[in-house]
Amino acid sequence: MAVLPDTLKVLEDTHVFPPPGSVPTTSLPLTFFDIHWLGSSPMQRLLFYDFPYPTFYFTQSTLPNLKRSLSLTLQHFFPLAGNLVFPPPPQKPYILYKEGDSVQFIAKESTADFSHLKGDHARHVQEFQALLPKLKPASTYSHSTTSTACMQKPLMAIQVTLFPKAGICVGATFNHVAADGKAFTHFMKSWASAHRSQGDLMTCLNKSLPDYNKDLIKDPLGLASIFMKDKWNWEDLDSIPYDKFRVTFVIKRSQVELLKNWVTRKCMEENGSETLRTSTFVVTCAYMWVCLVQLRESGTHDLSSTDSYNMLCHFIFLADCRDRLKLPATYFGNCLEPRFAAAKKSELLGGKGILVAAKAIGREVMELEKGALREAEKWLSRAEEIFKFGRHVCIAASPKLRVYETDFGWGRPRKTEVAHIGSFGSISMAESREEEGGVEFGLALAQDELDSFNAVFEQGLLKLQ
Repeated sequence: MAVLPDTLKVLEDTHVFPPPGSVPTTSLPLTFFDIHWLGSSPMQRLLFYDFPYPTFYFTQSTLPNLKRSLSLTLQHFFPLAGNLVFPPPPQKPYILYKEGDSVQFIAKESTADFSHLKGDHARHVQEFQALLPKLKPASTYSHSTTSTACMQKPLMAIQVTLFPKAGICVGATFNHVAADGKAFTHFMKSWASAHRSQGDLMTCLNKSLPDYNKDLIKDPLGLASIFMKDKWNWEDLDSIPYDKFRVTFVIKRSQVELLKNWVTRKCMEENGSETLRTSTFVVTCAYMWVCLVQLRESGTHDLSSTDSYNMLCHFIFLADCRDRLKLPATYFGNCLEPRFAAAKKSELLGGKGILVAAKAIGREVMELEKGALREAEKWLSRAEEIFKFGRHVCIAASPKLRVYETDFGWGRPRKTEVAHIGSFGSISMAESREEEGGVEFGLALAQDELDSFNAVFEQGLLKLQ
């Protein structure tokens, strides 16, 4: 399965600024939620849209409006145009926006097959990377009053790729320290609305202006200092698996109901007293977890050994805490709590593996209802311990983001991809574009894993019927 050749032509490479004088110099401290992501790989999102127009129409009409609407949107989402500043220790990093800061904006034209790229089938990771901008390297920033030399890093870059008479791909690369998925999706939908309404952003935003009040995040346990101690010597990670293939697996609404019914029935057969959550998130994630364990472990380990039999596998997901911490829904930044579900490998591979996985994930979901931030001081150390052994699956994004509602005026996206998945065992999750109640998962697999996983995925659903 060959990688498509580079067929990109640069149409424009520029910077987009908030309107002059619209945003004062502003610095934002990092909360412990933000510090948690220092050194992580950049986040990457792709949105594919049908666009049956030629290059001339794009450059003369669409491109100017994209830049104008982005400028207006950055007036309200200005941190994304700013920089992450690193003063000398022990001072903590912070986000700084000042007049003249901007977002790199690149427009390209491609002769690649748009239908191929927006499909669900296997596509090489490098094909997606060609559609994404790279964040510019760090530079030196000298504080105007103290003359202290600091390192600074840009937080976001945008690339729009035209496939003449076929489609458009909007690609964004951003630093997770600035925003989590909910905050970033808020920005993308606002930009899309501004473009769709020809710049009437205030009507689009209405009461959904981003809230930057970092004081809303209380830190009685001193988590910012605890996390920062683990981050002083971090290195930026580039853990995207460039040698793999991206593929999307869709679980239809009818299959979701099949999973819910099977899990409920098996739970009742056990006559257990444990309360079981059978939400769409729980049962579909449980199914994907079991499928991935089967793919990775079948034929590679001897289950007869005690160590292998008792080996723990982990499923990691992130829960939005805005509501639990009584924050505005429009709070801009990070507000994610990691949850760590665990189960023995032997049980996940057994006949009731999906039930075992659903119970493990469901317990973590219910733990959230007891209150946010429980044992938060252990988040980093626990994640580090789990990552060290490599027997884990991490979920990126969520169906609750409703990414398929990001409409620039070209209709709903034909496809959206979280392009950085595959690093640290991560897979992505979104609502189904085709039907309400379905979900789709994005995976990064080696070429020799593609057929095997497809068989595991299809056969598993058939066995439940």
